[in-house]
Amino acid sequence: MQETIDRLAASDRGAAIARTLLLPYLNHAATMYESGYATRDDIDASMRFGCGYPIGPLALIDALGAHLVASGLEKMYAESGDDLHQPVSILTTMANDSTTFAEAVGDDDAGAPQLRHEIGTVGVVGTGTMASGIVEVFAKAGYDVVYVGRGDDKVRAVHDRITKSLDKAISRGKLDEDGKSSVLARLSGSTTQEALAGADIIVEAIAEDLDIKLELFRNLDRIAKPGAILATTTSSLSITDCAAATGRPQDVIGMHFFNPAPVMKLVEVVSADETSVEVAETVRALCLSTGKHPVSCGDRAGFIVNALLFPYLNDAITLHENDGGTLQEIDDAMKETKLPMGPFELLDVVGNDVSLAIQQSLVAAFGHAGWDPAPSLAAMVADGKLGRKTGAGFHTY
Repeated sequence: MQETIDRLAASDRGAAIARTLLLPYLNHAATMYESGYATRDDIDASMRFGCGYPIGPLALIDALGAHLVASGLEKMYAESGDDLHQPVSILTTMANDSTTFAEAVGDDDAGAPQLRHEIGTVGVVGTGTMASGIVEVFAKAGYDVVYVGRGDDKVRAVHDRITKSLDKAISRGKLDEDGKSSVLARLSGSTTQEALAGADIIVEAIAEDLDIKLELFRNLDRIAKPGAILATTTSSLSITDCAAATGRPQDVIGMHFFNPAPVMKLVEVVSADETSVEVAETVRALCLSTGKHPVSCGDRAGFIVNALLFPYLNDAITLHENDGGTLQEIDDAMKETKLPMGPFELLDVVGNDVSLAIQQSLVAAFGHAGWDPAPSLAAMVADGKLGRKTGAGFHTY
C-alpha cells in the first residue's frame, strides 16, 4: 500500500498520468458512499477482491488525505469543467475537518450474516464456464448440487470441466483423490428443469439476454418449491425485472460471481426492489460458507465494481486520445501504482465489445456526459478489434 501512495505522490510523468486517472475514480467511490448505495467496507472490498487492487478507494483516500484528493480534483475541475471532477461534498467536508472515512463511518459494524433459510441443495442453470465454476464452488463447500443444461453433451461437459479442475488441484497438492471423489459425488446433472424442484436455492448462469432470463424465471417460479431462493448471476440486467416475472419477488436476488468463479473471492449480492432482508442475509451467509466475500448493493447499473471500474477505463482511453500518453505509458503508469493490469491490457481481456456495452449502460442509467464511450473504443468494436479473443484490440496478441 505504501508503494502505491509513494508512487502517486511522485512528480514524474507516470505519476501525473496515474493521478489523472485515479482522482476521478476516488471521487466516484466517495459519491457512491455518500449516496448510501454501499458501505465503506463493501466499496473497498469490491475493488480489492473483484479487481485485485492493493487497496480500496476509500481507504486510499484516507491514506492520501482527503485534502490532497479534494485539492487535486478542484484543479482538474477548474481545467475541465467536468462535473465528475468536482469534489463530492463529503470529500470537501473531510478535507476541512481533517477527518477520514475510517473515523466518520459507523455503518459496517453489523454482526456476521446468518442463514435465515435452510440451504442443503443448490440448483444451477447453465453449462458454460461461469455456471461450471459456480457448481464447483458449491460442491467443494459441501453442498449437493443439481445442475441443468440443454443437452446431455453440455451436462457431461460440466462434469468433465470440474473433473479437470479437481485434477489440477490434486497435482498442486491442494486436494487428494478422496476429496475429488467427494466433490464429484455431490454433483447431479440433468437436462430437465424439473430436476430443480427440491433445491433450496437456484442460481441461473445463462445468456445475458433479458427475454431468455424472464422465460427461465417464469419456469422456475412454477418448478421451485415454496421458499426457494431464485438468484441470477447477471452483471448488467435488472434483477427487479427478473423478480417481476415470478409470483415470489421477495425470494429473487442477484449473485454476481466474478470469473473464474472458483478463484475470484468477490460476490456482489444485489437486492431488488422487493427482495426480503432474510433472503439477502441468507445469501451473504451462503457466500461466506463457500469461502467467498459477499458485498451488498442495490439493483442499478454496474452494481459496485463495474460502476467504478469502467469509467476509469474509459477515462484512460480519452487520456490517450488527447495525447496524454501512449498506450504503453498509460498501462505502465497504472501498474506502477500496483494495479494488476494496465487499463488497455484489461480492456483487451474483458473484451472491447463488452466494455462498450457496459459503458453505454452506465451512461443510460446515470446520464453523465463525461462517461460517454470514448470514440476509439467504439471504433475498435466497429472494426472487430475486440481484444484478446480476436487477437487484436488496443494491443496486438
